[in-house]
Amino acid sequence: MANAPLHQKYNELIASCRELTPMRTAVVHPCDEVSLRSAIDAARADLIEPVLVGPSGRIHALASAIGIDLSPYRIVDTVHSHASAASAVGLVGLGQVDALMKGSLHTDELLEQVISKPTGIRTERRLSHVFIMDVPTYHKALFITDAAVNIFPTLEQKVDILLNAISLAHSLGVEMPKVAVLSAVETVTSKIPSTLDAAALCKMVDRGQITGAVVDGPLAFDNAISKSAAAIKHLRSAVAGNADILMMPDLEAGNMLAKELAFLAGADAAGIVLGARVPIILTSRADNERTRMASCAVAVRYAHYARLPSIGTTAKREIPGA
Repeated sequence: MANAPLHQKYNELIASCRELTPMRTAVVHPCDEVSLRSAIDAARADLIEPVLVGPSGRIHALASAIGIDLSPYRIVDTVHSHASAASAVGLVGLGQVDALMKGSLHTDELLEQVISKPTGIRTERRLSHVFIMDVPTYHKALFITDAAVNIFPTLEQKVDILLNAISLAHSLGVEMPKVAVLSAVETVTSKIPSTLDAAALCKMVDRGQITGAVVDGPLAFDNAISKSAAAIKHLRSAVAGNADILMMPDLEAGNMLAKELAFLAGADAAGIVLGARVPIILTSRADNERTRMASCAVAVRYAHYARLPSIGTTAKREIPGA
């Protein structure tokens, strides 16, 4: 299959949100130019309806310095980044916003408030991060999980990570995503624990514990994305060479793969965190404008999908907090 034109996948994703209502989004501590401008750009593109949560004086001074008019937007005044995270999570609890967007604070500071037992917005599902990558040399969007939240996940945690990714793929129109559970080899061996986890996840699919996707593993990276590599190794698999989701063995592997694709293959890497009551948009200072817009678009699609009662029961059941 021929490679898609450069950035076509993200352009189509953003365009698919044009008929959807902008998502009420708490932008948490937008106190640097990148985070504030990103929120306002997404608002102007009718992707989000931002609520700016942070020190009002700092936000107004920054906006004035970079030429942004804040008069159309609500600002929730806080004293520091920790209070910004707590206030933003509180807005979710009050039903006033449908998503969170990270500003100029550390990811851990935001997620600490999200998972706080007394006031947080966690669900029974574990939090996990998914990159939705537009790789110029691959024929469709490529989901990579988890590359930002869970460092060395257990088998039980990998179940949640996988279910989160499957639900996200459903929300983006992939009805039966193909999941490659990655390791270094294609054979199951006790010498490489990730192959045992892969085998267990596949058996859980066989037993109906995980639904909504075609899952195979262990698979090495080349077999997951290259049909010729899979054919050379005589792999008979509905996933090999055509994966939608790459389930990583740990955060180190996922983070390195995502950055290698970004810096060596020219890929863009939109990303969100799932498993809370609302999607959480995580952006990096290194992200370009298209990637930031795509991250917002992914969250918009997911949030709207989670609210629709007409969606199939299996997919609906897999969305935390829906």
